[in-house]
Amino acid sequence: METVLTLIAPEGSLDDVFIAAATEALNRLGAKTSPPDWLSPGEACDIPCQGLASEDVTQAVRDALTHAPVDHCYGPSEGRRKKILVADMDSTIIASETLDELAALAGKGEEIAAITTRSMLGKIDFHDALRERLAILKGMPETLIEETLTGVTLTPGAETLVRTMAAQGAHTALVSGGFTPFTEAVAERAGFHENFANRFDFKDGRLSGHTVPPILGPEAKLETLKRLAGERNIPITETLAIGDGANDVPMIQAAGLGIAHRGKPVTREPADARIDHTDLTAALFMQGYRREDFAGG
Repeated sequence: METVLTLIAPEGSLDDVFIAAATEALNRLGAKTSPPDWLSPGEACDIPCQGLASEDVTQAVRDALTHAPVDHCYGPSEGRRKKILVADMDSTIIASETLDELAALAGKGEEIAAITTRSMLGKIDFHDALRERLAILKGMPETLIEETLTGVTLTPGAETLVRTMAAQGAHTALVSGGFTPFTEAVAERAGFHENFANRFDFKDGRLSGHTVPPILGPEAKLETLKRLAGERNIPITETLAIGDGANDVPMIQAAGLGIAHRGKPVTREPADARIDHTDLTAALFMQGYRREDFAGG
């Protein structure tokens, strides 16, 4: 089976030293490699090679590039461009955790952030963490949502990732354990086709402190990925899922290409690839897109 190793570094910093180290790692495993095919000069390239076990290649390349600011992805040459993108929102498509930011405005920032961190690390059940945080925020005025939205910024490369895949015919969905006022605004800004999230319950303009069932947690994210693929008769192998926290693990494991973006340890391990050093356009290079293919040029 023809396979390819993709290397991505901050623009202008992918040099021959990094490429040689990765190629040597492949050769030591017995791979027959071809010269690099540049997807973006000095930024991203493919190294075609004959099939090897993915786990062996991934670990060997990680070891070879331990101290290098290089992200990488290894997989089959065929079927690289995915037809469905399902992405987490907080700390993935946007740079912040919206519930933490909302809590900060309500004077509960540190308390809520501590629970969020434990949840994203997989140290507390997501559903329990959501209920606990909403109970703490009981009585918060609804007006703080708009104020929170003014500080929300897209992660570098997020809009390019979404709009490029959409332009190439992929269906894109923002799926968050956060809340709909934020996902709706972020989805529109980034160019997603759909968005799914939890719902706030307000009474007389103030947060009730209760959840509105069903809660969109880890399994719901996975089911959304499967449903979107099933509705379009698209094999799960032709999907891409990306996220950073423990609640993203099930969908990352199930997707044809699962990516951990600045992932927590619990998320990094099961992912097919990691984005640690570059922006979200790395997910396009990992699918074989060239810089000139990107939406907006």
